[in-house]
Amino acid sequence: MKTPICATLLLSAGAALAQGATPPYPSMAPIAQYQMSRDQEIALARSAAPPAIASHAEVLVLGKRSYETAVNGTNGFVCLVQRSWDQSFDHPEFWNPKIRGPECDNARAARSVLPSYLERTRWVLAGKSVAEMRALTEKAWAAGRIPMPEPGAMAYMLSEGGYLSDSNAGPWHPHVMFMMPPTPDTEWGANVAGAPISADLTGHDAMSYFFVVVPKWSNGKWAWPHAGGGGH
Repeated sequence: MKTPICATLLLSAGAALAQGATPPYPSMAPIAQYQMSRDQEIALARSAAPPAIASHAEVLVLGKRSYETAVNGTNGFVCLVQRSWDQSFDHPEFWNPKIRGPECDNARAARSVLPSYLERTRWVLAGKSVAEMRALTEKAWAAGRIPMPEPGAMAYMLSEGGYLSDSNAGPWHPHVMFMMPPTPDTEWGANVAGAPISADLTGHDAMSYFFVVVPKWSNGKWAWPHAGGGGH
């Protein structure tokens, strides 16, 4: 949904706007449209991972100036609900206030990937324009202040309650996301017919994101019909 950004939002979003089309979300909506009640946000953030993990994870919620810790964790995981600005600056849904991307990062991702998204959130809540944020990001890259993902950085994205794009009007597929420095898709056998692994091809922030689709949401429901007992 980055700076290291949540590449799932990019994969699940609709096609780019046709040339000359009016952007559906040309500017930021009132901040209230991006906010949730604290209890709802905690519950949605925790739905990103299996309960055995999420129940012991730190939980962040969107505050007035940045994300804030709502629940302290003990297992190194950090769960949060990412908003629409967790995607490329020229994405047509960059300001879509409906987007909610539940994600639960392991400790390695929380240390090396999540901070850039949190910084972008602070820029957004401070009222910076897309042009200003783009310039700040390019400056940070040039100065080497945006780290590559640590080896083993990953995130659970298993929430049935997310809304990742208008084209999906809901979640994508339950999956686990792996973040790493630029890596050819061929090394993972990604994006080929029959493979359960997808890869983000946007090249945003010069990082690679690989997605392994799994059959169940975090609530235990099957994500699609199967021979052993049907779907939802």
